[in-house]
Amino acid sequence: MSDSESIIVDTANRICQDLCEPGVINEAEAGTWPADLWNALEESGLTLTWVSDEIGGAGAEMADGFAVLKVAGAYATPVPLAETLLAGWLLGQAGLQVPMGPMTAASGYDGAPVTLAGGRLAGSAEAVPFGRNAEHIAVLARDGDASVVALVKASDCAIAPGTSLAGEPADDVAFDDVTPVSVNPAPAGLDEAALQAFGAAVRCTQMAGALQRILDQSVQYALEREQFGRPIGKFQAVQHALAELAGEAAAAGAAAEAVAEAICADGALTTSGWSEAAMAEIATAKVRIGEAATKGSAIAHQAHGAMGFTYEHSLHHRTRRLWVWRDEFGNEAEWSIRLGQMVAARGADDLWAFVTGT
Repeated sequence: MSDSESIIVDTANRICQDLCEPGVINEAEAGTWPADLWNALEESGLTLTWVSDEIGGAGAEMADGFAVLKVAGAYATPVPLAETLLAGWLLGQAGLQVPMGPMTAASGYDGAPVTLAGGRLAGSAEAVPFGRNAEHIAVLARDGDASVVALVKASDCAIAPGTSLAGEPADDVAFDDVTPVSVNPAPAGLDEAALQAFGAAVRCTQMAGALQRILDQSVQYALEREQFGRPIGKFQAVQHALAELAGEAAAAGAAAEAVAEAICADGALTTSGWSEAAMAEIATAKVRIGEAATKGSAIAHQAHGAMGFTYEHSLHHRTRRLWVWRDEFGNEAEWSIRLGQMVAARGADDLWAFVTGT
């Protein structure tokens, strides 16, 4: 970890420890915007980590943004920190000035992209995270055969509120007849597939952070909870379950680190999108971390027993988000198919080279 990354992680941890307590998360789920948390994150520059200082951002390294995302996942931050980072990255790719305030990113769905014609947008996006809380939305749209990035005021859009399993906004947003605040051509290689892949990398990092935190919670609970005169962590069956959870968390952490390293090595999109190496890491990580989220959440709830299923306990803040994030930007099945297609395209003779990255 570099010195700058360490400072950023320490800052993010300090803010979340002070302002992202379980009660704040529950209040956010009930509809109360956590203004103190958001303001602290924004004032520290963490929300625009991936935006160069030339267009209004913090100008930090790509690795720094992934470090922030891991902390955000660990604390289950009930604000669009990850979404603002993603939106800032998208706007920055097109050289658009990035505004302050909460943001989210969107594109079309099911082969129906958002389009731009005559200076106005048309189309919609489903289940946009934090759509109603965002002041601006970064939209990847199509202008004829070319991709463009548009900055849109959320107040100009028709937003149909929805709620994810995690209790967070997941809103349908209609862009029909909306005039963007600004719009620029997207660089070659930035299309819906490239945006989805980067979004998957974002969710992988958040899931890795959340899994590490539920491991820590489960171990701590097992050391404190006594049954039959001794801590349940002394029982072999519980120890075995926690060891399994530790393995899942470690695998998720390694996969997320591999994704971050691959994207940082790429530096930027090429004319054909992300490199094959980066896409392979993203696909592998989304599959493996999705499996870890399923298994790890089950083990954590088993370790906590009935207490872990109560709303008052904070375990569900992370497990419910894990269940949502594993399906966003493509689930395990979708990325397994893509990974299989990549292997098949290379042929049997190149299988070992593909697997080992040589």
